[in-house]
Amino acid sequence: MRRGSFGRMVVGLLAILFVITASGCGSSEPTGGALPSRLRVGVVPNVSPEKQRALYEPLRTYLADRLEVEVELFVANNYAGVVAALVAKQVDVAYLGGLTYTQAAEQSPGVVPLVTEVDEETGTPRYWAAVVVRAEAPTKSVADVVAAGGRFAFGDVGSTSGSLYPRMMLVDAGAKCQPDDLNACPPLRNVTFTGGHDATAQAVLNSSVEAGGLELRILHRLERQGTVPKGALRVVEQREVMGYPWVARDGLDESARQKVTDAFLAITDPALLSLMRAKSYAAVSTADYTEVRQNAERLGLLTKR
Repeated sequence: MRRGSFGRMVVGLLAILFVITASGCGSSEPTGGALPSRLRVGVVPNVSPEKQRALYEPLRTYLADRLEVEVELFVANNYAGVVAALVAKQVDVAYLGGLTYTQAAEQSPGVVPLVTEVDEETGTPRYWAAVVVRAEAPTKSVADVVAAGGRFAFGDVGSTSGSLYPRMMLVDAGAKCQPDDLNACPPLRNVTFTGGHDATAQAVLNSSVEAGGLELRILHRLERQGTVPKGALRVVEQREVMGYPWVARDGLDESARQKVTDAFLAITDPALLSLMRAKSYAAVSTADYTEVRQNAERLGLLTKR
């Protein structure tokens, strides 16, 4: 069995285990088109799951107070786990990347995006994906990364800025990444998936790989925290990505979706907004993720991995 196939099998098993765990929490279906009595909120782990869970506790509290319902937070071990839970209707609302949203909508067309954050760094609903190398490396471009044929790190296979957009940059620079085997991207001799942006930054920093793809604002946060020395990693290319959407599961009542949307649009607390890396929130639609969907299909990332 190829490593790519084995990796997808492991991710699939983890996703199934996550859904089984979530399903044990019982039903919270609303009556009369209202919000569920317990709103189940799923969040992709774009950093380690334990850090993500702690990070989103203030938002959980805000939503519970604003919506006047119990809010339960789920953070899966991987992106596929949140998609699986959303498709299985074990979470009502989920914070996904653009790629995981398109994967979820492919499996469950009733999944719809509600809002995304207006990014603190760009001042728009878009943010930056980047390919980085160590500061002292002679590499000047992604074309140099490809030509060198070295080792490259993606984040989670389902990450938009840690998997899809870096793959787009590699392919546009001449790499022959294979849609049917995500671990094959010649002339790169080795491709690895670290599971998160923070892990990718560390992989490049400690020379486990020569280059990696990650979300630039997460790198900036790691630099502020001192986890990555400022200036130790250098960006060789970056591209704008449509922001992470908060989405509603198939079947969640329209009035419930609007209440959740309104709750996000009403956030004005600077501390909470800063925590969410947002200046504010903006409504989004399916059309906003057309580019993500088209490239995910082209590069073999549209289906659940």
